[in-house]
Amino acid sequence: MIERFDETNFKSLCDKLAKKDKDLRKIIKTFGYPPMWVRENSFATLILTILEQQVSLASAFAAYKKLKEKIDLITPQALLKLSDEKLRECYFSRQKIVYARGLAVALINEEISLQQFEFEEDEAIRTKLKKLKGIGDWTTDIYLIHALRRMDIFPVGDLAMVNALKEIKTLSSSASKEELIQIAGPWRPYRSIASMMLWHHYIQSKNIKLPLY
Repeated sequence: MIERFDETNFKSLCDKLAKKDKDLRKIIKTFGYPPMWVRENSFATLILTILEQQVSLASAFAAYKKLKEKIDLITPQALLKLSDEKLRECYFSRQKIVYARGLAVALINEEISLQQFEFEEDEAIRTKLKKLKGIGDWTTDIYLIHALRRMDIFPVGDLAMVNALKEIKTLSSSASKEELIQIAGPWRPYRSIASMMLWHHYIQSKNIKLPLY
């Protein structure tokens, strides 16, 4: 059975982690519980996640908002009808146009099924998504956490989360990925929740205003 976090268990899972780790406990004590950041399991969500690759959330939101102005319902078919020029008007880079079109074609051709992903294991989903151009571990991790609400994803490629982890654990800025994964080991099987706590620390400590999607 695939476990997910939801409104009924999210805060209790935060509490479990807080009991295990004093630094996570301090986040809740200082800033309260993190929001339960979730998105629908949809093509639009994956497009937004592609837009968020290696740019600020504000920049990604600006592009997503422009896209929604052109096609209110973001579907594979609707996106493929837009020319490259129209997508560039939505602030899509040349590479992200290729990635978005590739994802749309894969869904139309039933190479992947977002509905079927609801019932598949994390690594099976990762393998399928990473076959698509422009979708790597970070995009997959974000999708697994926010859209599929999987419990134990640790997005070690996420700069904000990594910086928050280094800060709360007073690690060297050059700490290795392996070291970070080892530190997060005791948080299994709830590393997705720990990641949200770390994002919460990062956002609150830096007083970042998130765009409203």
